[in-house]
Amino acid sequence: MALLEVKNLTKNFGGLTAVGDVNIELGESELVGLIGPNGAGKTTLFNLLTGVYEPSEGTVSLDGKILNGMPTYKIAAAGLSRTFQNIRLFKDLSVLDNVLIAMGTRKKSKLIESFLRLPGYYKQEAEMTKEALELLAIFDLDVKHDSLAKNLPYGEQRRLEIVRALATQPKILFLDEPAAGMNPQETAELTALIKQIQQQFNITILLIEHDMSLVMNVTERIYVLEYGRLIAHGTPDEIKNNKRVIEAYLGGEA
Repeated sequence: MALLEVKNLTKNFGGLTAVGDVNIELGESELVGLIGPNGAGKTTLFNLLTGVYEPSEGTVSLDGKILNGMPTYKIAAAGLSRTFQNIRLFKDLSVLDNVLIAMGTRKKSKLIESFLRLPGYYKQEAEMTKEALELLAIFDLDVKHDSLAKNLPYGEQRRLEIVRALATQPKILFLDEPAAGMNPQETAELTALIKQIQQQFNITILLIEHDMSLVMNVTERIYVLEYGRLIAHGTPDEIKNNKRVIEAYLGGEA
């Protein structure tokens, strides 16, 4: 059984089909790409997988459990986490607080412990703070844990978003154009970071990206969307030589 199974997923907005009859499978510890021209429906698909949108048709299953109809916070707790195309940090909160908020999906304190600030509450807070700092250290952000998120350079804000997603301890991490707005050096560092994340955390990653060198360098398989429908699936070598994919990006006969 696939870790994530997407069957006949469709999303209609009025008379427009933004995503149509999409079937995807992700196995454990895979690093898979999702590419397509602008407007192909990639982010809409991510929104369907993470509960931001409710599918018009089809199902999304994680470990055999159907996620349709679940609120986003329960989907995150179940093991799906994501970053966003446009950075969505809590910019007026500290770097550390951004990570601690993400860990809230895993809190087990009882209401009475939290309300009365009993020893169990403080113990869990201390453990989570230690874990958050250790996670930030992997991404060289621990020295800035007291800084406001909005004061970080752009590349570090991108990394903080990934840290925040990892703080939920996901089974699958969705990265939505993580290299957007980065210079070549930052993109090269991000490429190495994505490989490190997959290996160190042993999780499945689904990556949306327009930087083809990044996609081709890190992914094992690639799905290609055009006008909301899958037009190809295969290894990086198969995809970059696929005439249908080339036509989708360049238009007409390649």
